Amino acid sequence: MQKIEFVPRRTFLAHLVSSSAFVIGARAGAFDFNGATTAEMVSDADKAAWNPNVYLGIEPDGKVILIMHRSEMGTGSRSVLPVVLAEELDADWKRVTLEQAIGDPKYGSQNTDGSCSIRDFYDTFREAGATARIMLERAAAAKWNVPTSECKAQNHFVVHKSGKKLGFGELASLAKQQPVPKKEELKFKTAAEYRYVGKELPTADRDNLVNGKGIFGIDAIMPGMVYASIERSPVFGGKLKNFDDKDAKAVKGVLQTVTIPDLKGPTMFQPLGGVAVIANSTWAAAKGREKLKVEWSESPNAAYDSAKFKQSLLETVRKPQKVVRNVGDVDAEFAKAAKTHEAEYYAPHLAHAPMEPVAAVAEYKDGKVVCHANTQNPQAVQDTVAQALGIKKENVECHVTLLGGGFGRKSKPDYVAEAALLSKAVGKPVKVTWSREDDIRFDYYHTVAAMYMKAAIGANGKPTAWLQRVAYPSIGTTFNPTSTHAEAFEMMMGWNDVPFDIPNHRAENGPAKNHVRIGWLRSVANIYQAFAVSSFVDELANLAKRDSVEYLLDVLGAPRKIPFGKDYINHGKSLEQYPVDTGRMRNVIELAAEKSGWAKKKPTKGRALGIAAHRSFLTYVAVAVEVEVDNAGRVRIPQMDIAVDAGTIINPDRVKSQFEGAGVFGTSIALMSGITAKNGEIEQSNFHDYQVARMNEAPFQVNVHVIKSDAPPAGVGEPGVPPVAPAICNAIAAATGKRIRELPIRRQLA
Repeated sequence: MQKIEFVPRRTFLAHLVSSSAFVIGARAGAFDFNGATTAEMVSDADKAAWNPNVYLGIEPDGKVILIMHRSEMGTGSRSVLPVVLAEELDADWKRVTLEQAIGDPKYGSQNTDGSCSIRDFYDTFREAGATARIMLERAAAAKWNVPTSECKAQNHFVVHKSGKKLGFGELASLAKQQPVPKKEELKFKTAAEYRYVGKELPTADRDNLVNGKGIFGIDAIMPGMVYASIERSPVFGGKLKNFDDKDAKAVKGVLQTVTIPDLKGPTMFQPLGGVAVIANSTWAAAKGREKLKVEWSESPNAAYDSAKFKQSLLETVRKPQKVVRNVGDVDAEFAKAAKTHEAEYYAPHLAHAPMEPVAAVAEYKDGKVVCHANTQNPQAVQDTVAQALGIKKENVECHVTLLGGGFGRKSKPDYVAEAALLSKAVGKPVKVTWSREDDIRFDYYHTVAAMYMKAAIGANGKPTAWLQRVAYPSIGTTFNPTSTHAEAFEMMMGWNDVPFDIPNHRAENGPAKNHVRIGWLRSVANIYQAFAVSSFVDELANLAKRDSVEYLLDVLGAPRKIPFGKDYINHGKSLEQYPVDTGRMRNVIELAAEKSGWAKKKPTKGRALGIAAHRSFLTYVAVAVEVEVDNAGRVRIPQMDIAVDAGTIINPDRVKSQFEGAGVFGTSIALMSGITAKNGEIEQSNFHDYQVARMNEAPFQVNVHVIKSDAPPAGVGEPGVPPVAPAICNAIAAATGKRIRELPIRRQLA
């Protein structure tokens, strides 16, 4: 098997072994394991003297190897999930080695998306650790010929009540012979017994990142590889008509050009097609690409104009549409209402723009592919590459590097398929690295959306009827080009599950066609849907001349669990385990208000607080933001307070970091980020025109307040984003009197 090599400034340990594994029961967790194991590939954990499940191996010297099957992109996945297993095993964390898993269905879902790594695998990893611990205790009991009840695992040893002890390594071979305990036999630690869970441990990759040894997709190389830069149609759906590569081939270092087949059928994660310049360096490939003369066929999306499309979406939501939730009789209440209020909101396309663009190196040889990529989903890589090359997915071996950010973009492996297709064409390993311009112009864009809101106003300004309509091109269009309406899971993201205590409530969804690739971005549909809902309720508070916090709590109603019904998609979890609990929502609102000094900081000209709250990915978040707006319309954010209830917390430091990052990410969305199109082409190309918050534009101080909870763990990577933009806009309205109903805010205050 081909051994990987890397650039001289960094080192990387590639675990490339080929022998069979002894694996005894571990539930895959959130995954129905019915696929084949990746051919010829076994982990170091599999090769260990004892591996009681697919996530764990123990060597005779006591080394514990834990498999990390999710991707690390700064979120802390590698630093959190293994801790859960180590805790229940009662291992010494200093004697634990982490091994990054390749793509393989035996690990369960490896898609690091949807803030689900902890919530989907928390129980699985607890069970894996507890199972191994019991088997070690039984092994020690057998060796000492004493009852198992007299033996207890403690910090990498099994200790008898007499004080004698044996190390995990000494017991590994004997533990392997013990019967696997049934699930009902497992006993888990209490919170009082935790040594790691709930504690602020350093990230697993800290030292390598500080020392420059961490390997990202952009760092990986393979012996004898060449480099590719790909020219793609500037309009989505355009096909290659003809090209002249004479000048490109004249560039020093350019070796050849290769065409990539045009996209056919549903977009999925296919490459967009185009002309690749193959060279002996990234620079030569890029310079050669600049010299290409390419002609594209007309695309059905050539007339796409985002300004005109905005108007069509707004026209759509002004009319009755498909009902996705209906409570009471909204029409009857509006008919008799003495006062109503209406508002329209709009949010543009967004690009993911991770600091590290997508990159992959792949080698096709003898009907098999070995690749290294900064992917969020190595199993999607297997599927996509296999389909592109017409091979079995178990013949695609995907190694996962560190990711310099992802936000959902790197779960879509079109770029890995590009590398694999080009490798097959040129007979060598090929490295594909997207430029920042490629990243911005050819993204799977967060969709554009228009929202219409209407309320009938009753006593004390509280709504007696609430109507909301939304229209946007759905993520579903990526998989089904005939899709016209939002998918059910998109409607669940803060639209048909608004938790307000309003007797008459209707949510509707209108049709919209896509003209670019649509994909999920950090917090997905929650962004624009929370923007509309949280902004509108604040408008109603202002209209009623009531305090925004007090009004929000009033509309939310008394603490209760809302029975949305069996068809409600609750991120794949039951409402019994993860109910929609307005009591928890009230708690975060009250905490954010308290920590921000809401009661004391009264609005003044140009300076005020705003608040918004939202439940997403099973987590409750409230954001209170203080803004300053100067006479030129420039917005400064001195302070942001984020209150979080995400259930059981594994590593508080990682949670705080995630929400601090969400504060900056959400600020970018609110103030400046936006993608537009003209004549089918994306108008932005880099950070000069697709702006994200710089240090002087980000919140000066982000305070994260985590509520201690024994509820099941929920998501933390995405839930901090949705309330940020409406909280900022609500603060601006309080500070200036100007209501922001369209994102981004830039230039609306000048």
